[in-house]
Amino acid sequence: MSDEHLLTAKDREIDVLIRARYPLIYIISPEEDRVEHGLRRIVNGRKLVQAWSATQPFGAVDPQGNLLSNQHDISTNGYDMALQALDFIARRVREDVHAVYLLRDFDPYLDNPVVVRRLRDLAHHLKRSHCTVVFLSPVLQIPPYLEKEIVVVDYDMPSFAELAVILEELVRRVSGDPRIEIDLDEPHREALVKAALGLTADEAENAFAKALVQNGRLDEVDIKVVLAEKKQIIRKTGMLDFYEATGKMDDVGGLNSLKKWLDKRGSAFSEKAREFGLPGPKGILLLGVPGCGKSLTAKAIGESWHLPLLRFDIGRVFGKFVGESEANMRNALKAAEAVAPCILWVDEIEKALSGTRGDDGGVSMRILGGFLSWLQDKSAPVFVVATANNVDNLPPELLRKGRLDEMFFVDLPRAEERADIFAIHLERHGRDKSTFDLQTLAQRSEGYSGAEIEQSIISALYDAFDGGREVTTEDIVHNLSNTVPLSVTMSEEVAQLRKWASTRTRPAS
Repeated sequence: MSDEHLLTAKDREIDVLIRARYPLIYIISPEEDRVEHGLRRIVNGRKLVQAWSATQPFGAVDPQGNLLSNQHDISTNGYDMALQALDFIARRVREDVHAVYLLRDFDPYLDNPVVVRRLRDLAHHLKRSHCTVVFLSPVLQIPPYLEKEIVVVDYDMPSFAELAVILEELVRRVSGDPRIEIDLDEPHREALVKAALGLTADEAENAFAKALVQNGRLDEVDIKVVLAEKKQIIRKTGMLDFYEATGKMDDVGGLNSLKKWLDKRGSAFSEKAREFGLPGPKGILLLGVPGCGKSLTAKAIGESWHLPLLRFDIGRVFGKFVGESEANMRNALKAAEAVAPCILWVDEIEKALSGTRGDDGGVSMRILGGFLSWLQDKSAPVFVVATANNVDNLPPELLRKGRLDEMFFVDLPRAEERADIFAIHLERHGRDKSTFDLQTLAQRSEGYSGAEIEQSIISALYDAFDGGREVTTEDIVHNLSNTVPLSVTMSEEVAQLRKWASTRTRPAS
């Protein structure tokens, strides 16, 4: 029976490359077993699949071309082992063996000029044979001499269908155990599988098993267990942080226009929206005065839309080795897409991209270009929330329509918004807002940001605690009068920002 119906879209892409006799294919993936099983499905018995690694070589040949089967005859020198592996493949090519040779973690040996030269020679013969060499590594390292010979394939994380099969197999294995209870209806089963998106096949299987053994059952509560496992995986990227959904949109004072815009797009990731023909929203840029709720809004979107919130620090992608920064950017964006649907929060994006005008060998420009191309072309449901305080350092390419859906300007709160902000923060600190004169506080805080308003309440609480009494409106007013707001100390910058935004952005309030 043919396994063709089991092939994923990425498997079919690799199948085309093998059939077209591409000599060298470089697959980027940490999932060795899954890739090897995929290759075996692709060739479906038509070709032999042989795997090699430095610790498990598939053989070597002596100078006369004779196969060495004795493992003690194999050199322990890494470069020698790499050359012997290539000699083995060359011999099989001459014998017209139909095969795919999977070289695991071969990239460390590609800095050797003899290995590179041998590969170039081998590629010439592979094009006229029924053999293909496949490199498999979690990182991309290709020397310039081989760039024209190698085609690169990013192997996708397991799809929803693949993860569903993993879950079903686990349920089947434990179905006869009286100590195990499975309590999953179809919606919760789907939610559990979706929670595992972004994990490798092994990680997903481990997460499902962990959820099962914790209490001897699988139910809707275990969705959080799988999400917690995903949180650890995301942290391993070193560039993405998984934020717990803690804030709510009601915790954001004012910004009613922005809230209405977001509310209309909150259900755009649903299956119903796709059937309606509605494209998924790409993202927004929140530009404005520091401390006025941009970051708070980003955090609240994740809770409001019930989606994972990932914080992306672009500054972390810059590495010290050639090509490392670009690879880090690709890996971070790939991880975000694997977790999708999700919110990708890029805080103070202007600081991360301000170096694009500097002299760093073009790395910053390539990072910017890669990020902008991804914004333009991404099909995965990743909603980007970028925040910025200084428009002068924003690359103009980011502001072009099509990359993000909208730009909102978050200005200093107006009087009624300041009253709402005071009420929110007073209740957050365990106080009854009705016992305070919110209108007086709103009038006395003109020109203050939301962050400065919160700080005035905290300072008043310190004063009251030190005096052994309850905090009052007068305590807050006193602390307001002792604070010089940012709108005064940076009045010229705020005025310039308002002028720029007046004709280029939508007001958030």
